[in-house]
Amino acid sequence: MSAPVLSIIILAVMFLLATVLPLNMGALAFVGAFLLGSVVLGMSTTDILANFPGGLFLTIVGVTYLFAIAQNNGTIDLLVRGAVRMVGSKVALIPWVMFAITAVITAVGALSPAAVAIIAPIALSFAAKHKINPLMMGMMVIHGAQAGGFSPIAVYGVTVNGIIAKTDLEASPMAIFLASFVFNLAIAVVLFIVLGGSKLLSTKTGRLVEHAAESRMAVSVGARAAGVTLQGSGSDISSSGVARKGTSGSSSAAADAADASGARATVPQLVTIAGLIALAVISLGFKVDVGFVSITIAMVLALVSPAAQKGAVNKISWSTVLLICGMLTFVGVLEEAGTIKFVSDGVAHLGMPLLAALLICYIGAVVSAFASSTAILAALIPLAVPFLSTGEIGAVGVIAALAVAATIVDVSPFSTNGALVLANAPEDVDKDKFYKQILAYSGVVVIAGPAIAWLVMVLPGWM
Repeated sequence: MSAPVLSIIILAVMFLLATVLPLNMGALAFVGAFLLGSVVLGMSTTDILANFPGGLFLTIVGVTYLFAIAQNNGTIDLLVRGAVRMVGSKVALIPWVMFAITAVITAVGALSPAAVAIIAPIALSFAAKHKINPLMMGMMVIHGAQAGGFSPIAVYGVTVNGIIAKTDLEASPMAIFLASFVFNLAIAVVLFIVLGGSKLLSTKTGRLVEHAAESRMAVSVGARAAGVTLQGSGSDISSSGVARKGTSGSSSAAADAADASGARATVPQLVTIAGLIALAVISLGFKVDVGFVSITIAMVLALVSPAAQKGAVNKISWSTVLLICGMLTFVGVLEEAGTIKFVSDGVAHLGMPLLAALLICYIGAVVSAFASSTAILAALIPLAVPFLSTGEIGAVGVIAALAVAATIVDVSPFSTNGALVLANAPEDVDKDKFYKQILAYSGVVVIAGPAIAWLVMVLPGWM
């Protein structure tokens, strides 16, 4: 058996094990890289570790550490209260505020599951109180998280752009970000119209800020977000497992939160907001490495408010760090094995680049509905690079379509995001019925999403 074929079998087994068992795929990838590299290819461990993505490691650690401090010092709560206050008494705007807040949280560096864990309990409690369709509200939160997920300083964005930067392909971080944002926004508009959003236009209510504060504390979101990791990263992502991670809280805490809802921003919170703005300006405007900038800002915040950084290191998504670094190390060994050229040649022999691009999008969507979207992107993009380098098809369009196809399916109840929404279903909602609704919706997304992304981003050839 040739090395490329054997490496593909190893990759498939890794995905299968990480999907069926609570194993971290990154750890499996390190083992696969070691066995494939040393036993089959005769590589030294030094050569294998040369593929370790040190820059990406620092970036993910930096941005998630910064976000953890922002969460600890109450800046995220401040942003949520400010956004809800802008709604006033217009119920129809509540789903859109939840979409926007979640998008902002992921855009500044939070992992998608962490953002959903923070906002979903609040959003679904609003849905119960104001008779909003819970499916619409839950899916708006998830699509909001995905809309901001490919920001140049977000984990998804950093991962994809980091892979592209090592190739000769044209890099367009903003194009990929905007493609994902607009696509998820369009889905949100359809959801709003189809699931009864127009009926909310004439509905008004009051005390949204107080209710937001009560909801925020009652579900103990900080503990919930700290315990959330990606599927395929060795975590318990079942609905029951997710529910167990976020059910603490007390009425006194809720009362304190309600009293604090009108409090002014503290100095650490203002410094945090300034730091997030500085991160965007320095890293995007002056092209300074995101990892170094984010870790520097995080340390400044830790010095300003030492108490706020307590436990922040534990909230760094180490399982995701292991996942991405392991996968990219394995991909480097795949390149040494000739697997990437082997797959690219096979795609080229199809003689139909557009069909090949569609096939890649569907592979990404179907596998990602059950496994880690990050792992799928880390595996498929490098495999597609030689095929895209021929210039027969727009590389930016294919990567953007693949990015969208592999992440919009996170609405699946088998993914972390979908499980979080299901676990936070309002008490008066039939859980079995809600599960079937989410499952049916995710089926529609898996079937139609990749095709629409391909039709819009790849087929016209404008990207």
